[in-house]
Amino acid sequence: MDSAFAAKKRKLDDFGDELPADSIYVPDRNGDGEVSVLFSLKEEVGILARTLKLFEASGVNLTHIESRPCKKSKTEYEFLVTCRENEDGKLQEVVKRLKEKATRLKVLSDDKAEDSIPWFPRKISDLDNFANRILGYGSELDADHPGFTDEVYRARRKEFADIAFNYKHGEPIPQAKYTEAEKKTWGTIFRNLTTLYSTHACREHNHVFPLLMENCGYQEDNIPQLDNISKFLKDCTGFSLRPVAGLLSSRDFLAGLAFRVFHSTQYIRHGSDPMYTPEPDVCHELLGHVPLFADPAFAQFSQEIGLASLGAPDEWIEKLATLYWFTVEFGLCKQDGKIKAYGAGLLSSFGELQYCLSDKPEIRAFEPAKVAVQSYPVTQMQPVYFLAESFEDAQEKVAAYAAQIPRPFAVRYNPYTQSVEILENKNQIKTLAQNIKGEVSTLIDALNKCK
Repeated sequence: MDSAFAAKKRKLDDFGDELPADSIYVPDRNGDGEVSVLFSLKEEVGILARTLKLFEASGVNLTHIESRPCKKSKTEYEFLVTCRENEDGKLQEVVKRLKEKATRLKVLSDDKAEDSIPWFPRKISDLDNFANRILGYGSELDADHPGFTDEVYRARRKEFADIAFNYKHGEPIPQAKYTEAEKKTWGTIFRNLTTLYSTHACREHNHVFPLLMENCGYQEDNIPQLDNISKFLKDCTGFSLRPVAGLLSSRDFLAGLAFRVFHSTQYIRHGSDPMYTPEPDVCHELLGHVPLFADPAFAQFSQEIGLASLGAPDEWIEKLATLYWFTVEFGLCKQDGKIKAYGAGLLSSFGELQYCLSDKPEIRAFEPAKVAVQSYPVTQMQPVYFLAESFEDAQEKVAAYAAQIPRPFAVRYNPYTQSVEILENKNQIKTLAQNIKGEVSTLIDALNKCK
């Protein structure tokens, strides 16, 4: 039989990546809908019968069973079983036990919205699954890149890429040994930018920057190490850095922010043009992004964008990525009646930091619905910037906008387990309410003691 398999061919086409059972989305609402479980088993006598007993033991009633030889392995069979919508977490338990036997596993719902939910990381170590799926650069450079014909530079880029490719969550970030030429490039950028920060950067950036100089080795003649900075950020806001070889997709990059993880490059731009880089480099990351990740309000704002991206449809990922571009990368805010820069693309660019506060670009009020569909150039100065009243105001507006994303569940980050919890049934919501009640009690107690 191949009818139901054919009906789900689109999902079977990518039925090849082995995923941990607790990273698989299982619909968890009672109802009349059906859930299908696709899994592969190595061929051996009685394996299907023993596997189906897992469903029986958990009280999950099956309405359909099909099998066929695996197209990717001659020693495996693929099975499709269908059951009623998950009840009281029973199917989730079956999936966890089934993962011990299956070589591949995927859960699909007959609900079209759920059926199109892409995989997303559920715990921080799941970032290992996509951290090396870079879209460009790394050690491979485009023909118009300043370092394209420089073999020494290309070799250095490969050294940095190898560090990122070999890195796993939980490990210390290897130290990068920068050359004198690389330090000179960093020094030129550092020296020019620091002359502008006091007048052009937001107060949060200017508050943190001296702390980075004191604690993380930010100096004109020294390129700081990611591992030292990551530990500093962890103490400030729970954010951490993770080395990456090049550009990630918008979905993957935003998913990292949901766990308060920023994927950072370690390589530096080509020394022939220190004031220009066609892609993010260590100067952009450390001078532009890092200072604000040490600010609690901005860290929360960044994580909210990341959480909103988890399981979102592709068209919404594009909108969220555009919001990220016009806020975290190129955002402006009001402070003390003046316009200040908080976007990393501005704070790491000597020329654009001056330009953005001049009378040349157009500045519009920050309205997420309009920002999310605004087109923008990637390799030239922005003709349009969006001005937020504050980080908190931008956060509230982005949260309200993200509430429109068509997901059949809500998500919550658990900082104790560094995992994302899916909230989709009454028991989970009740537990969250109890946690909030405890926090409110603590808040009231603190207010009473601060009279």
